[in-house]
Amino acid sequence: MSIHRRRGWEIPESQATPEHLVLNRRALMAAAGAGAMLAPGAARAQFWRRGEPQDPWARLPADLPDLPAAMRNPRYRPERAISAEREPVTFNNFYEFGSDKGIWTLAQRMPMRPWTVKVDGMVEQPGEFDVDDLIRRIGLEERVYRLRCVEAWAMTVPWTGFELSKLLALVRPQGGARYVRFETAQVAPHMVGLRQSWYPWPHVEGCTIEEAANELAFMPVGLFGRPLPPQNGGPFRVVFPWKYGFKSGKSISRITLTDQRPKSFWETLQGSEYGFWANVNPEVPHPRWSQATERLIGSNERVPTRLFNGYGEFVAGLYTGLQNERLWA
Repeated sequence: MSIHRRRGWEIPESQATPEHLVLNRRALMAAAGAGAMLAPGAARAQFWRRGEPQDPWARLPADLPDLPAAMRNPRYRPERAISAEREPVTFNNFYEFGSDKGIWTLAQRMPMRPWTVKVDGMVEQPGEFDVDDLIRRIGLEERVYRLRCVEAWAMTVPWTGFELSKLLALVRPQGGARYVRFETAQVAPHMVGLRQSWYPWPHVEGCTIEEAANELAFMPVGLFGRPLPPQNGGPFRVVFPWKYGFKSGKSISRITLTDQRPKSFWETLQGSEYGFWANVNPEVPHPRWSQATERLIGSNERVPTRLFNGYGEFVAGLYTGLQNERLWA
């Protein structure tokens, strides 16, 4: 039997950057956007985790405080079963920690307290807010939302948090503010993906002021009644359940109100595939795969995709008169 002993400088072939990407940075950036959002068939090969945990919460950072009890809001009915806890906790897209779905163990090393979010720009009362102080001031509720990824997989997640509009009410947006820009923290050395210099860090997302004011726009600080883990965007993120998941910024450190439309991370990388609006629509395919159905993580069941991810009654009116805009990713 042949035995191969790896030398100290060797790495597995799977970890090596392809030669053509090293030699052509422009091609790399295009491939980065494409590779991030693989077609459903191709993506299955990457749906893995680094060590399946018996208890997915076993490695939460020690500095995460318990959350106050929060009542579930029955107004937002998911109309499907809640995903098993291990699925959202151990199956994640978060490129600051790496480009595979199994970054949860690495991400949990990131310190979570203290954590503040700066809210600035076109507001009457700019400030820097401690996340625990916001929890005390605003209060919490639980909402069960469907989560739809542009990669055509889906989960159903119980988030604990508060409406984005309640945070904006604290800073009082000025009349000229038209957009809200979300910036993800850059926490070196824990976010090892930041070493990939071809990505346009920091990670930026954005929405209109009308979308931010919508009742569905939510700021989770918890998941399954526990503090929001780093791999899920903890301790503080945003969720727009009617949009593809890449629009929901994670681990937010700054929110800026502006009169200029933000250009998001994935839009910068591959604007022809990942636009500003990115609303879910089964009839508008991604350039490289269909969006007509989605795969439920855990069961692998295929189910039909719903317009606005099923939340049209809440959000369809936001887009009246915008038919000439590219509303679907």
